[in-house]
Amino acid sequence: MQLPDLQRLMLIRDYCTEILQTVNRYGDSFAAFSSDPDYQKSVSFSLLQIGELSGKLSESFRKETSELIPWAAIRGMRNLVAHNYGSVSRDLVWKTILEDIPVLLSFCENQIKV
Repeated sequence: MQLPDLQRLMLIRDYCTEILQTVNRYGDSFAAFSSDPDYQKSVSFSLLQIGELSGKLSESFRKETSELIPWAAIRGMRNLVAHNYGSVSRDLVWKTILEDIPVLLSFCENQIKV
């Protein structure tokens, strides 16, 4: 793995960790997330950063790992957050937090160890 990819994965890992820490801070229920704009903004910022960083990973790395991580979908989430903030589905963001962020975090941690 190239050093720039490693550095980006470390940052992606950190943003995943921040999202999970935010869930711990504000509460792990959809009701808490859905009713608190600060909670939503905090998570959305981290998702935006993850999407930006994933787009800067080398094409070869994304191709090699695309069966494990849906890089295009991560970039798509970034675009939704960046360009449709007021209309982004809270359900979709919540599902991403619960299902996708732990998988991405685990992937990054495993890649960083290698």
